Amino acid sequence: MELDNGTAVSISLVEDNGGKDRVAFTLSNGECDLKLSPHQARVLATELIMAVNRAEVRGNLRRSQNLTRPAETSRGMFQQAFAK
Repeated sequence: MELDNGTAVSISLVEDNGGKDRVAFTLSNGECDLKLSPHQARVLATELIMAVNRAEVRGNLRRSQNLTRPAETSRGMFQQAFAK
């Protein structure tokens, strides 16, 4: 996967010196090199998915509020015209 700044992100399964599996998360520019246990990687993935879901819900709420506002405004003006 490539980030906005052109840095590539690599996620792979590696084996540590003790023979245990690790999930490696590496940035191509060398700034980040995480090696997580499968449990740690699962927790990170779950947190990431939950954050993405929250962001999508917030975005959908904003869009739906923007779609309903003009209708409420025009309905209010319609009601005001007949109230006189």
